[in-house]
Amino acid sequence: MASSLLSRTLLGHRLIRFSSSLPHNPLIFSNLFNKREFCVQAGSYHTTYKASGQPSRLMASAAIEIRSNFSTQSLSTNDPVVSVDWLHANLREPDLKVLDASWYMPDEQRNPIQEYQQVAHIPGALFFDVDGISDRTTKLPHMLPSEEGFAAAVSALGIHNKDGLVVYDGKGIFSAARVWWMFRIFGHDRVWVLDGGLPRWRASGYDVESSASSDAILKASAASEAIEKVYQGQTAGPLTFQTKFQPHLVWTLDQVRRNIEEKTHQHIDARSKPRFDGAAPEPRKGIRSGHVPGSKCIPFPQMLDASQTLLPADELKKRFNEEGISLERPFLTSCGTGVTACILALGLHRLGKTDVPVYDGSWTEWGAESDTPVDTSS
Repeated sequence: MASSLLSRTLLGHRLIRFSSSLPHNPLIFSNLFNKREFCVQAGSYHTTYKASGQPSRLMASAAIEIRSNFSTQSLSTNDPVVSVDWLHANLREPDLKVLDASWYMPDEQRNPIQEYQQVAHIPGALFFDVDGISDRTTKLPHMLPSEEGFAAAVSALGIHNKDGLVVYDGKGIFSAARVWWMFRIFGHDRVWVLDGGLPRWRASGYDVESSASSDAILKASAASEAIEKVYQGQTAGPLTFQTKFQPHLVWTLDQVRRNIEEKTHQHIDARSKPRFDGAAPEPRKGIRSGHVPGSKCIPFPQMLDASQTLLPADELKKRFNEEGISLERPFLTSCGTGVTACILALGLHRLGKTDVPVYDGSWTEWGAESDTPVDTSS
């Protein structure tokens, strides 16, 4: 974590030095998509690119109509996703904040903060560090932080309770669902996942920024520093975000253990079938293979179509019915480390199941314990 924070701080300093060399007068650019000019002050310089050869997917009249009806206070939370067209039309609204919550599996060898800083992100998006904004008292990866830690981190990002939030990631729908779930756990329901994420945004020909402003880098670093201070018992700074913990949306190992006998909830595992069956090794060392007794497997990609957007409700229902899962009974979801389990929760939310708990420790916790029962299908 120290090296991660250092790299962010150093890059922030480089950006500050770079911006100081720019002209003091605002730089004027032409936004080719909406044919209007915008200015960039020297202190927050960034470069904007637009995918070439892509026609507009949203006529001006439609954009005006969507924007005129905008309000995150009135936008329905019944559906957990918004389209890239909707976000493009409302991107500049003052009560909307966009979060890049990209995170990747260790074997993918991708650096999300580096891609945010140097490759591409949606204009104005803040970086939400899934690994950084997490519990500092456990060795398990990116576990849910304390209420105080979460409030301090998102306040450092400049997020307020009044804000509507759209979360996206670099794969389509992946880690963004985890951050959607985190905000809901802490009582913030005005949060949506961008359907199809950054890949669909770019495929639609919408602008991206290829470098981050010094302000955005400093906020990302400040968020990590703030949560670190909380866990060290220090004061993190003024809070702009107040939490209201929703304990029914997160389960512990003991709750999952009891559910094996009590069977109050249908346990759905989002990992791949080979990992669930115990036929494939776990990606992390020291973790047994297999699954929690009584659980069923629906790999998270089954919630998505080929373009990595969330399936319509009728298709989602088919996926659950095919695995013998009743939509009339409660659910519990898990995965490897509590990330893709949230994609199952996202799909169930579209079906009106808004109170689905996620087992935060998931298989990385369960499979590492010596006294937890494990089933295999081999």
